[in-house]
Amino acid sequence: MSRPSRGSASYRAVLTLPHAPRLFTAAMLARLSYGVIGLPLLLALYEGTGSYAVAGTVTGLFGLVVALLGPARARLVERRPAALTWLSVSYTALLGGLATACAVHAPVPLIAATALVTGVCPPPVGPLMRTLWGRLAADEAQRQSALSLDTAAESTVFALGPLLGGFLVAALGAPVAVGACTVLVLVGFGLLAAALRGVPSSVRPTVARSGSPLRAKGFGSVLLPVLGAAAAFTVFEIAVVAAQGTVAAGVLTTLFAVGGVLGGLVYGGHRWRGPLRLRPVLLVAAAACCYAVPALGVLPATAVAALLAGACTDVLLITAYQLVEELVPEGARTEAGAWVNTAYNLGAALGAAAGGVLVDRAGPTTAFGGTAGLLAACAVVGAAAALGAVRRRPSPVGA
Repeated sequence: MSRPSRGSASYRAVLTLPHAPRLFTAAMLARLSYGVIGLPLLLALYEGTGSYAVAGTVTGLFGLVVALLGPARARLVERRPAALTWLSVSYTALLGGLATACAVHAPVPLIAATALVTGVCPPPVGPLMRTLWGRLAADEAQRQSALSLDTAAESTVFALGPLLGGFLVAALGAPVAVGACTVLVLVGFGLLAAALRGVPSSVRPTVARSGSPLRAKGFGSVLLPVLGAAAAFTVFEIAVVAAQGTVAAGVLTTLFAVGGVLGGLVYGGHRWRGPLRLRPVLLVAAAACCYAVPALGVLPATAVAALLAGACTDVLLITAYQLVEELVPEGARTEAGAWVNTAYNLGAALGAAAGGVLVDRAGPTTAFGGTAGLLAACAVVGAAAALGAVRRRPSPVGA
């Protein structure tokens, strides 16, 4: 990546922006409910249906609905700000109903239907908070620091969430743990709604109607590396389990998460020279090199590669969020941020499906090589798009 230069906004400066502490704290509490829910939901569905196959299928469909409808919910909140409250209330009520249905062993079709309807309603807290950062920040350097801090905090929540979810299940039982998540939803989104009411209209996301962000020139090419990076990581997870065993896989996955947090914080603490649009290409190319290393079968080298791959992935997401601000007009940026999340989630799902088949049929070494090749192809496509954009109009970022 380009060399850093001095003069960037500090994280302390970002956190002292007007209204930022309340908004950021409320958003993190709201995100915590999403980080915690995974394991309690799976185990509650198992208790309610008596089948891990059904529980796994319903959990997967729940996640798919959440991902696919994320941009639609973001567009709704962007154009109808009051919808945030309605989505929060609906999600809380449905999640409580799902916990009750599992606890009383309701009919399986009813439990499954309730889970799928619940997946329609989760409010788009991440995309909304990133839009707010874009309006709070005074300049691009400050926006980069804010988005880096936000992404690092979000990654930490999703890394620690399953641990907290496991404690809740052990202490309360799975259905009650799902019910406890509704408390996190109420508290987090209640505080977020209160914080939003306290900010001036100039900070709130604009309610002006805009076209789909997918029509914004250059935005589609931002989604491809995000999708590829997510698919690569899930293939890597499966291949590492097959090649090194579950203990090593757990350690390597943790290193990936740690690398993501550290990489995001380092990236946000500097102002990087060079066009912003070229950064995803460089990051994907670097990640391709990282994912090729495990094919050597040297565990220490694989550990370093996992750490660096995590850093590349989180910084890639941050640059994607920065490009939302550059490429997408106001009135569609919350939806655009949700599309970045959807691309990542879909990539993870596709990688999980392809990774299992690839490892079974060709072995983990081939899977590692295929992952590196996938990212290299994404880098080539992204480079063509980015270079064309840079020739047409130099990026204002960098300098």
